[in-house]
Amino acid sequence: MTSIHDFEVLTTGHETVSLRRYENQVVLIVNTATECGLANQFDSLEMIHQRFKDRGVAVLGFPSNQFNNQEPVEDKDMTSVCKLNHGVTFPLFAKIDVKGANIHPLFDYLTNAKKGLLGSVIKWNFTKFLIGKDGQVVKRYAPTTKPEAIIPDIEKLLASQSNAAAN
Repeated sequence: MTSIHDFEVLTTGHETVSLRRYENQVVLIVNTATECGLANQFDSLEMIHQRFKDRGVAVLGFPSNQFNNQEPVEDKDMTSVCKLNHGVTFPLFAKIDVKGANIHPLFDYLTNAKKGLLGSVIKWNFTKFLIGKDGQVVKRYAPTTKPEAIIPDIEKLLASQSNAAAN
């Protein structure tokens, strides 16, 4: 696999979706959990989604229950919980493994493309990956990095990729 566009994922309704639909968009991929102490980041992620969706930025949430069972909600109910508690309208996908023997191929790709401070393995919920319009991983952010802190990187990426397209 050479970019995120080569992967397919399942929606919370268990329909297969190709990430090719996000070609030519900047994408922020996040592993999420509704009962994590960092769940307040859903609010900031939604703010980013609302602020940048018309400029070609997509926020994608990939729930995982691998960290202290902090994502106990069934896939079919997860979107409702996130919408009710945090106003989330950005896409949330079916629960996946983001580490270990059953790691989803997308997260295997992401974690090998950009290693974290302590290696490639995701250590906690709300690890974030910023992806360029070409589907390549640009930067990885720690779970404690507030989504607001990513906004300058999103803006730089949009500007640089707009300038590259114009040349």
